[in-house]
Amino acid sequence: MREHQPRAIAARRRMAGLSLVELMIAIAIGLVVMAALTTIFANSSRARQELERNSRQIENGRFAIELLASDLRLAGFYGEFDPRAVAAPAALQDPCSTDPLVWAAAFRLHVQGYDNGAGYPADCAFPSLKAGTDIVAIRRASTCEAGVGSCPAAVGGYPYIQLSKCATEQAATPYVLGLQGAVAFPLRLRDCATTAGIRQYYVRIYYISTDNGAALPSAVPTLKRRDFTGSGFVDTPLVEGIEEFNVEYGIDIDGDGLPDAYSADPTGYTCPSGCDPVSNWMNVVTARIYLLARNIDPSPGYTDVKTYNLGNDAGGAPITVTPGGPYHRHAYTTLVRIVNAAQRRETP
Repeated sequence: MREHQPRAIAARRRMAGLSLVELMIAIAIGLVVMAALTTIFANSSRARQELERNSRQIENGRFAIELLASDLRLAGFYGEFDPRAVAAPAALQDPCSTDPLVWAAAFRLHVQGYDNGAGYPADCAFPSLKAGTDIVAIRRASTCEAGVGSCPAAVGGYPYIQLSKCATEQAATPYVLGLQGAVAFPLRLRDCATTAGIRQYYVRIYYISTDNGAALPSAVPTLKRRDFTGSGFVDTPLVEGIEEFNVEYGIDIDGDGLPDAYSADPTGYTCPSGCDPVSNWMNVVTARIYLLARNIDPSPGYTDVKTYNLGNDAGGAPITVTPGGPYHRHAYTTLVRIVNAAQRRETP
């Protein structure tokens, strides 16, 4: 029996567990590894979130400037109708008016803006307008006739314009402008027998609001558009995160369809040969748009110290802003040719 005791003791020693010191060392190494993995995961997660925020900001900025540019390109489009056939208005017209007579008087005012949001009519009453940002009104007709192809059918109470193509009636009644259901649209095509189609008439007003119109979060600067819907105007949030908006307008002074001067405020611009607010706005053939877009959500630990250039003010001085805060931002700019207004002036 005694000769087996050393073997039993050795077997018990081989089956013994870790000592307390060894266990503590193993735990410490495991904690270090876990801490490293947790740090890597947290950093990766923050980087992914920041990338998503920046990607969304870039997408919003590009979409906003393309939205504005595409509408400005079509400003002054009225199908086959040349608005120069009607007399110029005696004064600038109210873009928030619901009166078809005012719409007709403003045919030649294809674009009308308010520099830094100043001087707009009292009936506009823009909700939550961001101070110091521009307002731009665009007047035009739809690019397709109601109910034709993919163009929506006419809606009762909405404004439409009908153009005569019949030579015998063009001189007396070149167009009819009014609300569907409230006025008749009797004008005819070239055969002077078939009734001509109608196009929806748009007055679209773009501005920056300090909120996005949602319940939560609401305090997000947002590009909005005001549209006339028949009974009145409706404000629609378009793009979140747009916090600065400035426009410079190219004014064609000599009538060749090319801009001769740029001004952030054609209403107050004085040209060398003498001009007035109405003629200045009628002579706008290009627009240079400046937007500043920011992330929707703040970036922890980040402070924006950059200064952004957003064109020039009405006096020609540079407009610079240093917004600060925990948001990444990017400035966008583009030059838009207002095709209809410019091409009508070109000499073959």
